[in-house]
Amino acid sequence: MVDRPIDIAMIRRALKRSRVVALLGPRQCGKTTLARQLVAPDSLNYFDLEDPRSVARLAEPGLALRPLKGLVVIDEIQRRPDLFPQLRVLADRKPLPARYLILGSASPELLKQSSETLAGRLETVPLEGFRLGDLGASAQNGHWLRGGFPLSYTARTENDSFAWRKQFLLTFLERDMPQLGIRIPAVALHRFWSMVAHYHGQIWNAAELARGLAVNEPTVRRYLDLMTGVFMVRQLQPWHENLGKRQVKAPKVYVRDSGLLHALLAVTHPRDLEGHPKVGASWEGYAIEEIIKAIGPDEAYYWATYHGAELDLLLFKNGKRIGVECKRTDAPTLTPSMRIAMSDLKLDHLHVVHPGDNRYPLADKVEAIPLSQFVAAK
Repeated sequence: MVDRPIDIAMIRRALKRSRVVALLGPRQCGKTTLARQLVAPDSLNYFDLEDPRSVARLAEPGLALRPLKGLVVIDEIQRRPDLFPQLRVLADRKPLPARYLILGSASPELLKQSSETLAGRLETVPLEGFRLGDLGASAQNGHWLRGGFPLSYTARTENDSFAWRKQFLLTFLERDMPQLGIRIPAVALHRFWSMVAHYHGQIWNAAELARGLAVNEPTVRRYLDLMTGVFMVRQLQPWHENLGKRQVKAPKVYVRDSGLLHALLAVTHPRDLEGHPKVGASWEGYAIEEIIKAIGPDEAYYWATYHGAELDLLLFKNGKRIGVECKRTDAPTLTPSMRIAMSDLKLDHLHVVHPGDNRYPLADKVEAIPLSQFVAAK
């Protein structure tokens, strides 16, 4: 089993701060495995709502939950939204005998229920797959190709990993999305997801996708928001400065897991990826996800002007402005666009992240740094 100390530490910190913590992420990303490191699955404090025995124990939730002390885990919480009012009552007890870790697939309805019922009591911890920071530099190429889902990353061969991801795409659309209350035909969402994969790393153009899918623009906007809400797509919003320059105001879109992106693009082996026209965009999206996971910024944007200046990632963290450029080259150099971004955005530092091994300065407050070193240092 791959150790995930960063995610475990995040959960423990959240549990110290908050009475109820929601660990949210897609199926198969490792939520249950992490929870079982905190509470044994055979404990009375562990409830799995896909297990008939746990469902039976929660037939009278007040009677089942009220006597418990310490940490209580409820897995697949989206199956029982009626538990939220009960959790509010239990979390308000003084002194507080128990804290609650609830696990669920990302769901707009789940988030709505929890935010309304548990306002001021709940902290949300998003979870994706394995982090490069946990796996180490030697795992970078395999992690990029296969993505972070544990069963994809740890598969015996590239073909086995690819087969798992293809099956995941089907079951996610045909089973998991309907279970989350999303009533859109799986075929339509699969076509949309595949088109987003081909637009990966590009500025969102609703009109173009709507024509390709033969639907209207509000429909593709709804599809995009749904896939964003279940952690499958990232919408990276643009940042605007009062610069007197025309700046891009539409989001960029990315398939969040690089392994799923490659499955949608029919990329199975490293040689397929190296020769694919989306290889640069794939690396950019992979680096952006790992950087955001590592830094945990207060806010994250990209920046671009119609004159050609751009910045892949603008992060706000503890009052500082951190710029990131993702370059798929072993020896990146300083570009005019980087100079403009440093000046116009008044960056505290600019990191030029690359897949190589060498770290070196490019200019004052500008440094080239390998991705593996950047995420390991955070």
